[in-house]
Amino acid sequence: MTRSRAQDPNVCGVTAAIAVIDGKWKTALLWLLESGPHRPGELRRRLPGLSEKVLTQALREMEEDGLVHREVYDVLPLKTVYSLTAFGRELSEALAPLSDWGHRRLERLAAAAS
Repeated sequence: MTRSRAQDPNVCGVTAAIAVIDGKWKTALLWLLESGPHRPGELRRRLPGLSEKVLTQALREMEEDGLVHREVYDVLPLKTVYSLTAFGRELSEALAPLSDWGHRRLERLAAAAS
Protein backbone atom coordinates (compact mmCIF):
# COMPACT_ATOMS: atom_id res chain seq x y z
CA MET A 1 0.00 0.00 0.00
CA THR A 2 1.39 3.38 -0.86
CA ARG A 3 1.61 6.28 1.56
CA SER A 4 -0.29 8.45 -0.91
CA ARG A 5 -3.41 6.38 -0.16
CA ALA A 6 -3.31 7.76 3.40
CA GLN A 7 -4.03 11.20 1.94
CA ASP A 8 -6.46 10.27 -0.85
CA PRO A 9 -9.96 11.55 0.09
CA ASN A 10 -11.53 9.02 -2.31
CA VAL A 11 -10.53 5.87 -0.42
CA CYS A 12 -12.26 3.99 2.36
CA GLY A 13 -11.45 5.37 5.83
CA VAL A 14 -10.06 2.00 6.91
CA THR A 15 -7.70 2.02 3.92
CA ALA A 16 -6.51 5.52 4.84
CA ALA A 17 -5.93 4.43 8.46
CA ILE A 18 -4.07 1.27 7.48
CA ALA A 19 -1.85 3.25 5.09
CA VAL A 20 -0.65 5.29 8.09
CA ILE A 21 0.34 2.20 10.13
CA ASP A 22 1.39 0.02 7.21
CA GLY A 23 4.73 -1.68 7.59
CA LYS A 24 6.40 -4.13 9.89
CA TRP A 25 7.34 -1.76 12.73
CA LYS A 26 4.85 1.09 12.99
CA THR A 27 2.26 -0.72 15.10
CA ALA A 28 5.00 -1.95 17.45
CA LEU A 29 6.39 1.59 17.73
CA LEU A 30 2.90 2.94 18.40
CA TRP A 31 2.45 0.30 21.11
CA LEU A 32 5.78 1.14 22.77
CA LEU A 33 5.16 4.88 22.67
CA GLU A 34 1.80 4.39 24.40
CA SER A 35 3.74 3.88 27.63
CA GLY A 36 5.46 7.26 27.33
CA PRO A 37 8.32 9.07 25.60
CA HIS A 38 11.27 7.02 24.38
CA ARG A 39 14.67 7.76 22.94
CA PRO A 40 15.51 6.07 19.62
CA GLY A 41 18.08 3.77 21.25
CA GLU A 42 15.47 2.54 23.72
CA LEU A 43 13.08 1.77 20.88
CA ARG A 44 15.75 -0.19 19.00
CA ARG A 45 16.63 -2.22 22.10
CA ARG A 46 12.97 -3.07 22.66
CA LEU A 47 12.50 -4.17 19.04
CA PRO A 48 15.28 -6.60 18.08
CA GLY A 49 15.78 -6.74 14.33
CA LEU A 50 14.82 -3.11 13.77
CA SER A 51 17.69 -1.29 12.07
CA GLU A 52 18.53 2.32 12.81
CA LYS A 53 17.73 3.28 9.21
CA VAL A 54 14.28 1.68 9.26
CA LEU A 55 13.54 3.12 12.71
CA THR A 56 14.44 6.61 11.53
CA GLN A 57 12.32 6.24 8.40
CA ALA A 58 9.30 4.90 10.32
CA LEU A 59 9.51 7.63 12.97
CA ARG A 60 9.84 10.35 10.30
CA GLU A 61 6.76 9.02 8.50
CA MET A 62 4.83 8.80 11.76
CA GLU A 63 5.87 12.37 12.59
CA GLU A 64 4.81 13.50 9.12
CA ASP A 65 1.42 11.83 9.68
CA GLY A 66 1.00 13.63 13.01
CA LEU A 67 1.24 10.50 15.16
CA VAL A 68 4.49 11.21 16.99
CA HIS A 69 6.25 14.29 18.30
CA ARG A 70 10.02 14.58 18.04
CA GLU A 71 11.70 16.65 20.73
CA VAL A 72 15.38 17.52 20.36
CA TYR A 73 17.13 18.80 23.47
CA ASP A 74 20.01 21.22 22.96
CA VAL A 75 22.56 19.35 25.04
CA LEU A 76 25.76 17.60 24.07
CA PRO A 77 25.41 14.97 22.83
CA LEU A 78 22.04 15.84 21.30
CA LYS A 79 19.16 14.13 23.00
CA THR A 80 16.10 13.19 20.92
CA VAL A 81 12.88 11.90 22.44
CA TYR A 82 9.77 10.64 20.65
CA SER A 83 6.27 10.64 22.12
CA LEU A 84 2.74 10.14 20.86
CA THR A 85 0.72 13.18 19.90
CA ALA A 86 -2.95 13.44 20.84
CA PHE A 87 -3.72 12.24 17.30
CA GLY A 88 -1.39 9.25 17.80
CA ARG A 89 -3.09 8.39 21.12
CA GLU A 90 -6.44 8.61 19.36
CA LEU A 91 -5.24 6.11 16.74
CA SER A 92 -3.89 3.84 19.45
CA GLU A 93 -7.25 3.87 21.22
CA ALA A 94 -9.02 3.13 17.93
CA LEU A 95 -6.73 0.13 17.38
CA ALA A 96 -7.36 -1.34 20.87
CA PRO A 97 -10.44 -3.36 19.80
CA LEU A 98 -8.50 -4.71 16.81
CA SER A 99 -5.70 -5.72 19.18
CA ASP A 100 -8.21 -7.52 21.41
CA TRP A 101 -9.59 -9.35 18.38
CA GLY A 102 -6.06 -10.35 17.37
CA HIS A 103 -5.37 -11.80 20.84
CA ARG A 104 -8.63 -13.78 20.70
CA ARG A 105 -7.63 -15.10 17.28
CA LEU A 106 -4.24 -16.22 18.59
CA GLU A 107 -5.95 -17.98 21.50
CA ARG A 108 -8.26 -19.81 19.06
CA LEU A 109 -5.30 -20.87 16.94
CA ALA A 110 -3.44 -22.14 20.01
CA ALA A 111 -6.52 -24.04 21.21
CA ALA A 112 -7.01 -25.62 17.77
CA ALA A 113 -3.36 -26.69 17.67
CA SER A 114 -3.55 -28.51 21.02
